[in-house]
Amino acid sequence: MIMSWPLALCEPLARDATRNPAARKGDPLQFSNHLDGRLNKLLMNKAELFWALHCAGWAAYGILRWLNGLSFGRDATYAYPTIIATLAGFGLTLILRALYRWLWGRHPGLILGLSIPAITIMTMVFSAIEVWGHTQFFDRDWPLEGKDFFLGNALFDAYVLLSWSGLYFGINYYRQLRAQQNRLLAITAMAHQAQLQMLRYQLNPHFLFNTLNAISTLVLVKRNDTANVMLTRLSAFLRHTLANQPMQKVTLAQELHALELYLDIEKTRFADRLRLDFNVTDEAREATLPSLLLQPLVENAIKFAVAPMEAGGTLSLNAEISGNLLTILIADTGPGLRDYGHLPESHEGGVGLRNTSERLKQIYGNAHEFRLAPNTPSGLCIYISIPLETEVERAEPETDAAFEAAAIIAE
Repeated sequence: MIMSWPLALCEPLARDATRNPAARKGDPLQFSNHLDGRLNKLLMNKAELFWALHCAGWAAYGILRWLNGLSFGRDATYAYPTIIATLAGFGLTLILRALYRWLWGRHPGLILGLSIPAITIMTMVFSAIEVWGHTQFFDRDWPLEGKDFFLGNALFDAYVLLSWSGLYFGINYYRQLRAQQNRLLAITAMAHQAQLQMLRYQLNPHFLFNTLNAISTLVLVKRNDTANVMLTRLSAFLRHTLANQPMQKVTLAQELHALELYLDIEKTRFADRLRLDFNVTDEAREATLPSLLLQPLVENAIKFAVAPMEAGGTLSLNAEISGNLLTILIADTGPGLRDYGHLPESHEGGVGLRNTSERLKQIYGNAHEFRLAPNTPSGLCIYISIPLETEVERAEPETDAAFEAAAIIAE
């Protein structure tokens, strides 16, 4: 939704560009953009990138080595030992690649401790094959007088294999950095989308109508002080929603404060029908989590587990530290779900559940757990487990316009 409207807005511009002479097939800028797109596609395809660079690199090595031999007076037959050496290097570096792929992601000390001996062994084998190929066509008396030749080749081959290894790790780390940047962009887009969905949940006409109707009722029965408190809570809630940074991580204590602003309003509507049971340890209050993570889950519980029930329902929230994880359990006493193994569809009330699940997946990858289970005797339990973090990431403040909008609503 967020990304679609600018693209739709730009479609007429795209059609105009195709009629512009500067956008024709032979235009250098269009060719440059096409080439840049192909390079980016190649960079993201790990296997294709490796084989392209591997084959091109060893082909260049063979050509340069052959030309170097010709410059020292060798004849065209010097191509034979050059081909042998090139194929040897091509194959030996494939063995190194297998080792590096096994080492990838492990402790740097282990990578260094195994890579150096492996390069040393491959250098000796590489040089031995080169010298053997050389003696098959030139200098057949080498075994008697050519030890310096072997050592010279070994030093050069060590440099070649070290350069190949450096490029291998460098390119893979660069690809990893690019992947992390793309993932961060996806997280940012998801967080902004989540914030807009939170605004849709929180500022929908039904919510505002019920809240303002409750305040109006308080005024009619001359409970002006209570009505004023409710207006203050509503303004504080709207201020928090509009001024909050979607990518900012906040402490659980701050997240619970935002929930209290929302629940204070809802308790005016439901009174004793909405029962709360929050149990959060002091250590858990200091842990951080993505902002506005719990609010859609709490609203889902109120909408589908409390509002439809004549006797209302109980909403429970428990949070604690378990090892190096922050675990949160949200439970209600409503009708629950038909299938706890799958998230419900959007029209069945699964928007908040799916949104939260996707946000956690984008931010924490496989390092989190988001699970649904039945409550006893009835209702839904939502289990969340994320890595424990205690340092609040301070985001840049919102633009002045955003704060002004929040202030206007609050006032």
